Order: sequence, then C-alpha cells, then structure tokens
Amino acid sequence: MTDKITKGQKELIGLEFMEFTKYKYLGTSDQRKGKPHPPLEVPFDKNKKQIDLPAPEDISIPKKDLRTCLEERISLRKYADKPLTLMELAWLLWATQGVKEIGEIWTKRTVPSAGARHAFETFLLINNVEELRAGVYRYLALEHKLIEYDLTEGIADRIVVGAYGQKMVKQAPATFIWVAVPYRMTWRYGTRGYRYLHLDAGHVCQNLYLAAENIDAGCCAIAAFYDEQMNQILGLDGKELFTIYMAAVGKKN
Repeated sequence: MTDKITKGQKELIGLEFMEFTKYKYLGTSDQRKGKPHPPLEVPFDKNKKQIDLPAPEDISIPKKDLRTCLEERISLRKYADKPLTLMELAWLLWATQGVKEIGEIWTKRTVPSAGARHAFETFLLINNVEELRAGVYRYLALEHKLIEYDLTEGIADRIVVGAYGQKMVKQAPATFIWVAVPYRMTWRYGTRGYRYLHLDAGHVCQNLYLAAENIDAGCCAIAAFYDEQMNQILGLDGKELFTIYMAAVGKKN
C-alpha cells in the first residue's frame, strides 16, 4: 500500500494528521455514544508463570534529589557489565506505570495521562536481571507482577534487528518496550487520541530517565525501530496493539 503513495503524498501525511485531528473535525466519541469502555488491562494468559515484584511500599532505593537527577540525566548507550536487581526493576516499572488507584473506567498512576486513560502495556526484553531468565516479559501493572511472555532462544537478536540494529538493546540489562492500546484512548477522544498516545509515551519515558538516575543507572529512548517487525516479534496486530516507543536501561560505568 505504501509503495503506491507518491513522494508528495508522503510529505503531506504528517500535516494531514495534525489537521484532521483538530477538534473541528472530530465526531462523537464512543464514550459519548454510550459504548462500553475498553478494559483497563489487555487480557493475559493466566496459565503462564507470573513473578511477584517487591511491593511499591517495600522498594528501597538510594535517595537522590530531583535537581541532581535532572542535571545528571543523559541518554546512556553503553552500560556497565552489572545486572539490575529485581528490586531495581520493580522501581523502574512502578515509576513508569505504577498504579496508585483503580476506578471503574480509569487508573491513576505515577505518570500523567490524558483523561487517566493510560493506554499502554509495558513489555520488557530482559538480558541481565537477577532472578529472571533472559527473554521477553510483560508487566501487569494492575497486579504489579511480571508474566513470562516469550523466553525462546534468540529473541534478543530478533529484537535488535527490529530495533534498527541498535546493539545496545542486547547489551542493556533491560529494554522497555511500550505497546499502545489505542482504543483505550480513542474511546474517549476519537482520532485526536492518537496525538495523546505519543504525548503520553514521552511522559512515561521521561519518568524512566529520572528513575534510572536514582539507582545509578541510565537509559536511552529508542524511536527508531521497524514497526511491522517489532509488532510481529511481540505478536501484535499493529492496529489494536502496536509498538510505540522503547528504551534501553542499565548501570553506569
């Protein structure tokens, strides 16, 4: 399909997206139509192994003031040959998608989101985290647990290829892969919700940057990846669920 789009049309796609997601073009949202709200969490296979994480109130990390975290924050692409602990991973997960309160059609979390929609699921490529086998996991934010997703051999190499060949994805102890659930957002905001997905992804990743500083680690956001390939690796359809952002994280040298 994209092969048939002319160069001129390609140059207009971004402008047209911004134009036709303006309020004057929006119709009635599914929420206003009275359609049922989407689930707060994508269903998961309860037969797969789940891993308990340290509870948020039990997470113990060094204290570091916000100004220091902001001043020392950089995009870190090379990491020390040290694992992350399960406690540290739990901290990063809670800082980026931690649930503080659950309502009937919303959740309040440690990051802001348009209308408290929080239209993401967090996947993780684990290479070197204590107590975890290497492979892909999913963070169950409502339960504050991990669930095994794909521990097949070679999955890290496939994700490196999907991530535009960026080798830090395999070298990092963990790489966060955020998956968008667009209907969770567009149910309320219509097509304008696609704008909010990208804005919210930025909120989440910035929290990861700052939370990483707290444990003497760093991260590097990744927006360069092959969409179709990453979606295929994770078994996503690319429409109802799709990869929107990534970030590698590890200890500083």
